[in-house]
Amino acid sequence: MKSIEKLKEKLKGKDSFEVLKTISDSYKNKAAFATSLSIEDQVILHMLYLLNSKIKIFTLDTGRLPNETYSLIEKTKEKYGIKIQIYFPNWRSVERMVNKHGVNLFYNSVEERKLCCKIRKIEPLKRALRHKDVWITGLRREQSITRENIELVEFDKNYNIIKINPLFNWSENEVWDYIRKNNIPYNSLYDKNYTSIGCAPCTRAIQPGEDIRAGRWWWEHPETKECGLHIKQ
Repeated sequence: MKSIEKLKEKLKGKDSFEVLKTISDSYKNKAAFATSLSIEDQVILHMLYLLNSKIKIFTLDTGRLPNETYSLIEKTKEKYGIKIQIYFPNWRSVERMVNKHGVNLFYNSVEERKLCCKIRKIEPLKRALRHKDVWITGLRREQSITRENIELVEFDKNYNIIKINPLFNWSENEVWDYIRKNNIPYNSLYDKNYTSIGCAPCTRAIQPGEDIRAGRWWWEHPETKECGLHIKQ
């Protein structure tokens, strides 16, 4: 854990761009950025582009994403001329799960929803992060009660990796300001009141006054609204 403390000290007082530059310079091919194509992740991707960073950029294709997300992947690759590596779930695991529990098992219970997330997201993430020392994410404290205590630098015991959250203290307005100022492409579903976009059957638009994560797994309590990628142990 000494390396964590040294890194925290090294990044102390740096803004998000400087944080990413330091990680790019220090870790190079030992760091990876996981993007879900959210507005936060598009901001980070833009910064990595400006840095001409060689950090690996990848996304998880669960097989249930909205078409708008697939369109944004292609638009982003074309605009920035970058490679976004795509990881899929193991088809045998998906096949067994669907045959046993049904194609929309996530509506049945929290346990079955988490099983679906595990197979479609967590297992591919583990493969994507293999042999990496640093995992860059677009998490923000403001996003939900399950994320209100995140820090810039953390150690994720689930994946045995250093996690960097460059936008951890950004507000939603700051994210949108950066998006518009830099003409960054974003998911068109945001224009239809979607504020947190995941798999199509697990995502809906929010109503006025609802929390920004209200459209994700809306049939569950707020305390359970994580897929397992970012749960602290």
